[in-house]
Amino acid sequence: MAARAVALDLPTFKPESFKKQPEAIDALRELGADVMVVVAYGLILPQAVLDIPRHGCLNIHASLLPRWRGAAPIQRAILAGDQETGTTIMQMDAGLDTGAMLLREALPIGLKTAGELHDALALQGARLIVQALSQLEAGMLTTTPQPAEGSTYAPKLSKDEARIDWSQSADEVVRRIRAYNPVPVAWSELAGERIKFTRAQTVPGSGAPGTVLSAGADGLKIAAGEWALRIHELQRPGGRLLPAAQVCKHWNIIGRCFE
Repeated sequence: MAARAVALDLPTFKPESFKKQPEAIDALRELGADVMVVVAYGLILPQAVLDIPRHGCLNIHASLLPRWRGAAPIQRAILAGDQETGTTIMQMDAGLDTGAMLLREALPIGLKTAGELHDALALQGARLIVQALSQLEAGMLTTTPQPAEGSTYAPKLSKDEARIDWSQSADEVVRRIRAYNPVPVAWSELAGERIKFTRAQTVPGSGAPGTVLSAGADGLKIAAGEWALRIHELQRPGGRLLPAAQVCKHWNIIGRCFE
């Protein structure tokens, strides 16, 4: 977005901290904006910034608020097994995604990865913010306070939490693989190698959690705490992301156990 603004010769500000760079607040004031639009900014805007535009600051948030306030709503929705998520256009306040809702639209999650869901929500959010600004200009935009019940928090992701716990059910492991694709990418160790997994599905099967049940043309089948999962894509250290079936041609690992 910033690159596009620069290409269009629009003023661009990238303050790392409004406390350390108060001149950024002055620069925003000089713009005389009627409204500010914020999406995935990463900083909580201070009240001094929220008060600058005449109509306040509107945020495009990738969840159906009040569920999944915070930094990683897309991934947390997948991890929790939610059937749907969506986009909320909200009026920003000094809290963490606590402002009044302006527009809200659901989107089925299905079997999407976090990357695929991100792209779908980006299109939805772009359409909704245009709609919100049109309604604002026409004086037709209404606000709805977020309900007190149903709020959840979506903390930032870490590489450590992307490590697969094979004692979990196959459904849970598959959700992890989807949620951490494309970052930070789900992983597990086998004989000291960190193997990354990007696509999988739940299949019938049983065995000690983490045990490779089969490896061949249909991919890599690994036992979980309940059922098993078929790995379709993986990456070995120093290698490229490849179809599991291609990797398994030269990898004799049946009966070995991921940790």
